[in-house]
Amino acid sequence: MRKSVLLASLSPALLLASCGNGYSTDGTAEAVSTPAPSGAFDGSFAIAEYGTFEEPWASAFIPGTSILFVTEKGGTAKIVDTSSRSEMSVSGLPEVDYGGQGGLGDVAFLPSQASSTVNNRTIYLSWVEAGTGDTRGAVVGRGTLNCEQANACTIEGLSVIWRQAPKVTGRGHYSHRIVFSPDEQYMFIASGDRQKMEPAQDTSNTLGSIVRLNLDGSPAAGNPVTEEIWSYGHRNILGMDFDAQGRLWEIEHGPKGGDELNLVQSGANYGWPLRSDGVHYDGDPIPDHSADDGFMKPALEWTPVIAPGNMVFYSGNLFEGMTGDLVISGLKTKALIHVAIDGESAREVARYDMDERIRSVIEGPDGALWVLEDGEGARLLKLTPG
Repeated sequence: MRKSVLLASLSPALLLASCGNGYSTDGTAEAVSTPAPSGAFDGSFAIAEYGTFEEPWASAFIPGTSILFVTEKGGTAKIVDTSSRSEMSVSGLPEVDYGGQGGLGDVAFLPSQASSTVNNRTIYLSWVEAGTGDTRGAVVGRGTLNCEQANACTIEGLSVIWRQAPKVTGRGHYSHRIVFSPDEQYMFIASGDRQKMEPAQDTSNTLGSIVRLNLDGSPAAGNPVTEEIWSYGHRNILGMDFDAQGRLWEIEHGPKGGDELNLVQSGANYGWPLRSDGVHYDGDPIPDHSADDGFMKPALEWTPVIAPGNMVFYSGNLFEGMTGDLVISGLKTKALIHVAIDGESAREVARYDMDERIRSVIEGPDGALWVLEDGEGARLLKLTPG
């Protein structure tokens, strides 16, 4: 493991307005520098490197510890003790259907278990499971994490508690993000449209939807659409998180243009593929969102796209002016995107250039930001004000 520490001053990059200002007529970004607002974090990071990973997809701190669990899309995972910089292997992982956007996905722990020992922690994982023929779909499993052996951890009793339905062909748009409600009564899972589009408007399946479940994977009582579905009309959700008010937000990839940040409302239809502020990849138009179309509208949208990896509401106080705001990891943009929430709307505050595709950003126990780059040899970075 490389253990180098470097300092970098990363200034906010382009601030691109959702209404189309800041773009040239051909849809490309204009080179207009936008400084962070007065009193806000200026984008200067101190960066410490904590090793490299192969196609990492998600990470989560084991609650109450400085120990970070990192998933790798190919079906492996590593655990990093960020205090000692030691690394532990993980066994007991599921067999995954790897390829395209699929493989091992999200990881989540129960915050209420922060007072227990590192052993016997409930762990939730998502991954892609092969079906019959040339089909596959996302699943979520639950097991117990134990780290009793030196430098080794194992997941015991891992079993599937939810399956995306139906399994279909292709290897894209699984989504499979996991988040718990603040009271820890419910688990919300993002289920992408699997690049099939029309199923997102068909509530007889769970594609293109957010499902709300009990922690054992059973359907939660009172779901507004079907036994499982909380909201629908989604495309490819790559990030979900609750704000300080207990409201659920999600960010999803649009087609060619039209990445969306949405406040998730019970029973709401977000319009895909009938509405989008982007167009199809072949240039065919899609009707834009409009005030009278009957669908929920994005709180913020991006054209050109930012290609989000995930998102997190920042609750710490290390970064001035960021508390309560959203931080988004940018793949295409190679940046961290800082977004402020104004009631039910949102605005981009600043964009911090990272020079690499960023797959994930989460908040650490001390308020630092922990970033995973994308792809092979991707670095794990700890960011603090520089």
